[in-house]
Amino acid sequence: MAEAMTTTRHLDLSPPALRRIGLGDLRAALREGWADFLATPTQLMFLCVLYPLIGLVAATLAAGGEVMHLFYPMAAGFALVGPLAALGLYEISRRREAGQPTHWTDVFGVLRAPALPAIIGLGVLLLVVFLAWLWAADAIHAATLGTLAQDPRFNGGGLALLEQVFGTSEGQRMLLLGHVVGLGFAALVLALTVVSFPMLLDRPQAGLGQAIGTSLRVVAKNPLPMAAWGLIVAVLLLLGSLPLFIGLAVVLPVLGHATWHLYRLAVVR
Repeated sequence: MAEAMTTTRHLDLSPPALRRIGLGDLRAALREGWADFLATPTQLMFLCVLYPLIGLVAATLAAGGEVMHLFYPMAAGFALVGPLAALGLYEISRRREAGQPTHWTDVFGVLRAPALPAIIGLGVLLLVVFLAWLWAADAIHAATLGTLAQDPRFNGGGLALLEQVFGTSEGQRMLLLGHVVGLGFAALVLALTVVSFPMLLDRPQAGLGQAIGTSLRVVAKNPLPMAAWGLIVAVLLLLGSLPLFIGLAVVLPVLGHATWHLYRLAVVR
């Protein structure tokens, strides 16, 4: 009996096997994510959270004109902490998959997850990455548009900033460098979290190290599909942001649910 328990425990803690996935699996994950969203809509909850947060950030940046240039990096950098914001959606998808009844309040079920300390640790790591991105964006601005700070042609608040960004060679260089560096941060977060958060909910005994390691292995085993997934996420977030961020109330939940199903497709049970 003791030997059987030891063997079982060893199997539970061993790294999971992985599958190769293709573009068809990405479409399947999105379909399942859409089905989860229709079954348990959460758009009102996201609207109630998103708009006060966006308004607070915008008001803070507008009040301090010297940091106005961080508004776009902060809005774009939201994708870096998106996996953390989607935790409750993974829980809803997990419950639906198990045949359990679901309600939008189940998003708070993650607070009772056995792996909550590891989840918090991974969340702190994402916040550090987000702050590092803001620091990098500020440094890029200082090295490019910062050289025009004393130019009398650009003393007019937000409109002057837009003129700097799109009407000067320094602004174009800032855009290029910013997007290249931002792509690097996004790729890092994708590699670290594409399956790690769902795995911590599904296999709490795995621990933070194994969850991150599995996520890195999934990306290494499926580089092209994972790159395509990152592009899909970026495009959908952009489209959801265009009409005054309203579309994010649908895009974010669908992507969150789809990520759970992507985990199920990539990691063998």
